[in-house]
Amino acid sequence: MRVSYEEMTAQFARVLASRGFDGASAKEAAAIFAQNSLAGVPSHGLNRFPRVVEYLDKGLIDPAVKAECVLSLGALERWDGHQGFGPLSARRAMDRACALARQYGIGLVALGNNNHWMRGGTYGWQAAEQGCIGICWSNTMPNMPAWGGKDCRLGNNPLVLAVPRANGRHVVADLALSQFSYGKLEDCRLHGRPLPVPGGYDAEGSLTTDPAAIEATRRMLPAGYWKGSGLSLCLDLIVTLLSGGPAVHTIGSFPEEVGLSQVFIAIDPARANTPEESERMVEEILADLKASVPIKEGEPVRYPAEREAENIRENRQNGIPVVEEKWAQVLAM
Repeated sequence: MRVSYEEMTAQFARVLASRGFDGASAKEAAAIFAQNSLAGVPSHGLNRFPRVVEYLDKGLIDPAVKAECVLSLGALERWDGHQGFGPLSARRAMDRACALARQYGIGLVALGNNNHWMRGGTYGWQAAEQGCIGICWSNTMPNMPAWGGKDCRLGNNPLVLAVPRANGRHVVADLALSQFSYGKLEDCRLHGRPLPVPGGYDAEGSLTTDPAAIEATRRMLPAGYWKGSGLSLCLDLIVTLLSGGPAVHTIGSFPEEVGLSQVFIAIDPARANTPEESERMVEEILADLKASVPIKEGEPVRYPAEREAENIRENRQNGIPVVEEKWAQVLAM
C-alpha cells in the first residue's frame, strides 16, 4: 500500500492539531514525520508517529512551549527545550546554529531538557540546505550495554555529519551507535525481515539477526564493538557538559524517554573556501568513492544519503510505502 506525501502530511497535521498544536506548528511537525517516511525511513516517520501521539496524550510533551536561549557565549549558546515537541525545538536550534555560523564561521547550540528529535538526519539536511557543514547528536535513555556488560548503561546516541553540495544531493551520515536503531529493528520485524547482519544478542547470549529477539533482550550490539561503546560514552559526556541537561543515566530514571540533551553545530565553509573550491573538493572525493569496484555487479558503492535521495524521487512519484496497520492507526485517531 502506498500513500501520497500530501495525504500523509495532512493526516499527521490533523492529528497534531487535535492535540494542541497551533496550525503552523502542526503543519511543520507533520512535514518532519512525512519527510522521514518519504526518504525511506518510516521507523522515524509513520511507524513512530503513534508513539509520539501517545506521549502527547499522556502529557509528557507540551506542544505549546518553545525552546529558549538561557546562556549566550558568542558562537556558543545553551538552550532549554522545556520538554516541548522535540523535532520543532531541534529545528530551531539548528537554524540558530546556522545563523551563528554565518556570523562567526561556526555556531553551536546545546539544547537540554528537550524530547526525542525523531530522525537526526533531518537536522543534517537542514544545515546542508543552508550551505553549512552540520554536526549534531543526541543522547537517549539507556538502551545499549557498554562493551563487556550485559545491562543497558549507554544510549545508542545518534550522531549526524552533513556536507552540503550545490546540486542538493547532500552527503548526510546519520548513525545510531548501536549497529541498528530500535526503529530499524521495529521496521524489520513489522515487515518480517531479518537484519542484514547481526545486531545484538538473543536470550541465549548468541549474536542474532532476529530483530524481535534483540528487542526482547535489549542487548544491542554497539557499532564497531568497543569503539561504538566508547564513542557513545564520550558523546553523552560532552552533550551533558554543554547543555546542562540530563545525562543518559538520569534519563533512565524517568518513567519515559523524555528530557533528552542535544548538540547542534554548524560550520560555514565559505569562510575558508570559495563556493567553487568547496564544490570541487567534495566532488573529487565523491567521484573517487564512486569509482570503487563493487563487490556485487550492478550494486555500486553509495555515499551516505544517496539512497535517501533516490527514495524521495520514487516515493514522490509513486506514493510512500506504508505498513497498513500503522496507517490505519493514524486514520483512526
